[in-house]
This record gives sequence, C-alpha cells and structure tokens, in this order.
Amino acid sequence: MSTSSVKVEPLATTVSFGEDSFCVVLADGREITVPLDWFPRLRNATPEQREQWRLIGGGIGLHWEQIDEDISVESLLSVR
Repeated sequence: MSTSSVKVEPLATTVSFGEDSFCVVLADGREITVPLDWFPRLRNATPEQREQWRLIGGGIGLHWEQIDEDISVESLLSVR
C-alpha cells in the first residue's frame, strides 16, 4: 500500500484586529496572530483602514488598498 502526501496551500478566510496584533483565520481552522509592529503600515493605519482588507489569490494573501499593503499567508506561517 502506498501513501501519497498532498500539499494543501494555506488559505485565509478572515482577519480581525486587536489593539496590538491581528489574527488571520485559515480555511483549515488554524489561526495566526502576529504583532502589528511587524507591519508598520498596518500599525500606523486607522482602524477603519485596517478593516478595508480583501483576500487575494483566493486566500493566499491579504490586500489593503488604502495603505498599499499585501501580506501572504505563507509569509505569516514562515516567521518564527
């Protein structure tokens, strides 16, 4: 019997913001929480600007038009 592994690309479904961090929920149920200090444009944005995000690439990344910020899910998962 052989087994094969299928790599599933992590996809974002939603984003929420705390006072000093933000959380990305993935389609597989994982949640990634990172400090806003890692992303100065998000840190310096108004709460209203932070909430104006959209999924890009079917969820492989996030985009904020007003502050010209793009963040990939893969980059969030690779930060240690």
